[in-house]
Amino acid sequence: MKITFLTLFPEMYEGFINTSIIKRAIAKNAIELECVNIRDFTKDKYGRVDSAPIGGGAGLIMKCQPIIDALNSVKTENSHVILMSPTGTTFSQYIAHQYTHYEHLIIICGHYEGVDSRIEKYVDECVSIGDYILTGGELSSMVIADAVIRLIDGAISEGSIVEETFENGLLEYPQFTEPYDYNGDTVPDILFSGNHEAIAKWRQKQSLKLTREKRPDLFNKYTLTKKDQKLLNEIDNNETGKWEIDAISKGHKFIKRN
Repeated sequence: MKITFLTLFPEMYEGFINTSIIKRAIAKNAIELECVNIRDFTKDKYGRVDSAPIGGGAGLIMKCQPIIDALNSVKTENSHVILMSPTGTTFSQYIAHQYTHYEHLIIICGHYEGVDSRIEKYVDECVSIGDYILTGGELSSMVIADAVIRLIDGAISEGSIVEETFENGLLEYPQFTEPYDYNGDTVPDILFSGNHEAIAKWRQKQSLKLTREKRPDLFNKYTLTKKDQKLLNEIDNNETGKWEIDAISKGHKFIKRN
């Protein structure tokens, strides 16, 4: 898969491309990233890529000619073109998965007060990462690219993707590391029980609890199973399920106390 960024500030991508998972994905040839400088395509005799909005208004608007010419220089019949725009569809994990099916993503990054609206005729969709204002589309384009790249085969281990927040419609369960006791705050004993079935059940219970408390919008969209409902009943009644008590009891020798 290839992702092309059309931007006025390609230097903003240096850290993104050369760090951590993204760098490793590129080294493994799982992904190809390309930055195209829109400024290289301007035909303005002064080298400008923006001008004041026609009809008046604050700030500067990016001209359509440099952007469209930059786009045409990299676009193929297999390209899917995205314009970062506050009017666009809000990006989500579902959309990230959809993008992995494209051979080539092109992400156009506006800047200043926005872009000439005629550019929208040349793109496949407009996308936003949320209801707030950034100085340009570069940061949001990196958010999208990061979310997509980590889903590409070979970028990270498959197991790391399966049990993540939003992948199954719920927030991820709490995670812990050593030590067992830190300033009196201990790791749940069930995680030391050695009972993988009970641990998975506890994690699902915690995901349900967290999602209902912190993201009711997600929880209301989630389809509860009979097992989920039983776990929620335990939560509502402040009960520790017999399955959890038995797992901890049988695995007591594995539970750390220091």
